[in-house]
Amino acid sequence: MFTSHKVGRDDHWEGVVTHKSRGMPDGSNMYHFVEVRLADGASMKVRIGRRLWKSIEVNDRIVKRPGADPARE
Repeated sequence: MFTSHKVGRDDHWEGVVTHKSRGMPDGSNMYHFVEVRLADGASMKVRIGRRLWKSIEVNDRIVKRPGADPARE
């Protein structure tokens, strides 16, 4: 079964995009993912919206603030 990587409303982080991908793990919906390297060196894969996914490239900085969606910085 697919585990969602969607960010929570109260999550907060910032980092640099290291990889972009998209796929249909459930067979009917297209999901957009980015792998982000955080300031402490950790890496995480998160699900983001299509509009943001299309506007960013590898090495761009994105930030997620509590109560807001991830955004390009």
